Amino acid sequence: MLLLVFALIAIAARAASHDPFSPANWPLPHNITGDSLTSTGQWGGVHVHDPSVVKGPDGYYYSFSTHNLVAISKAPSLDGYWKFIGSVLKGESVIPLAGRNDTWAPNVVQIGDTYYCYYSVSTFGSMDSGIGLATSRTLQPGSWTDHGLVLESGATKEYPLNDTNAIDPNFFHDPKTGENLLNYGSFWSDIWQFQLAKDLKSVLWKPPPVHLSFDPVGTNPEEGSFMSYHDGWYYLWYSHGICCGYNVSALPPPGQEYSIRLGRSKSSHGPFLDRNGTDLVDGGGYIVYGSHDYVYGPGGQGVLQDYHGRDVLYYHYVPTYISYLDTDKRLGWDYIDYVDGWPVLVY
Repeated sequence: MLLLVFALIAIAARAASHDPFSPANWPLPHNITGDSLTSTGQWGGVHVHDPSVVKGPDGYYYSFSTHNLVAISKAPSLDGYWKFIGSVLKGESVIPLAGRNDTWAPNVVQIGDTYYCYYSVSTFGSMDSGIGLATSRTLQPGSWTDHGLVLESGATKEYPLNDTNAIDPNFFHDPKTGENLLNYGSFWSDIWQFQLAKDLKSVLWKPPPVHLSFDPVGTNPEEGSFMSYHDGWYYLWYSHGICCGYNVSALPPPGQEYSIRLGRSKSSHGPFLDRNGTDLVDGGGYIVYGSHDYVYGPGGQGVLQDYHGRDVLYYHYVPTYISYLDTDKRLGWDYIDYVDGWPVLVY
């Protein structure tokens, strides 16, 4: 009944506004089903943080997410039923950094007949971080080979690796230039881009790394970048604000919790501008999706293309009708429409 009330309120608000970019028109997430933390004791199923979703060779959809050495779940559709099936890594990462036993924010892509899983090794608040790589032909637990370190940040590293954080990797193959790119970053100077070597296991310093996005005000991070391409435009999606540790009695000031933001460019190297024409490195950013109704702190997003012929944005969020706890974060998704070349989420 409570969900029905929220849905009716949301429909009424959308009817009151004809502006497709208005927050009043943000849709609710699709209601998915799957294993829960309370039933399995494991992250995965409906409970995910920083999801990455791909379609497997068996026709199932697979989600990969933070915790459980990259938790793997599978479902016949995005709506579920999402079943937790195991982990990417068989044990702690081979990367010799703190956090190697609790990997974060995977990004899984198919390249040829191989699936590449870029993952993060770090601890909260530390710049001593690394991005690793594991590969598989099948996506199944037990089939992955851990290749170790691709990129590492830290105070003694070469700029910009001494002023950013090597987490939240995002692989992007440029359909125009054929370049393979690694976007990454959080806190400090936020989001950067390196070109990957041909074997996709290391980065190149020529051409030099590119600064993609930065918030010069306060300490709010920009992280979780994801690049997509549609009809001549490159889109840089990212999460902005405080991601975690929400407490109903002491929430972040309104607008400082996670939200999903965006800029676009005619080049995968930028500059990426928002709807007002402000460069993302100058603090720009168009808010695509934020807290509303029972949705709080959405982020950790990615784009799945050609789902029933349409693009989809998937993400995690906190359903406030349950709690604000990290352990109650859920997988959500909505379709993407493009209005004047700008993405708009629709149910």
